[in-house]
Amino acid sequence: MHQLLKCYDVIMLNRFLEFFIVGLALGVLEDLIAITLATEKAIDLRVFVIAFFVAFPFAVFSELIVDHDRFKRFMGRLFKRKSSS
Repeated sequence: MHQLLKCYDVIMLNRFLEFFIVGLALGVLEDLIAITLATEKAIDLRVFVIAFFVAFPFAVFSELIVDHDRFKRFMGRLFKRKSSS
């Protein structure tokens, strides 16, 4: 039983890291596109680092809160109530 829980924890950690890394990469890319379109500034290391630090908290929030099963159940119950009213 202990090995099953340990295996499940590794799978969940891998899933978390996979989606976190993809979310972070897409967030940085989105920020870089917005910076380029809004300011016409060339992308250099400083701009990349700023985009990274802006995208990081949103990636963390997305993975820890929004993608959590309890949040999905909560939102499902919330929208069921509103649609039945």
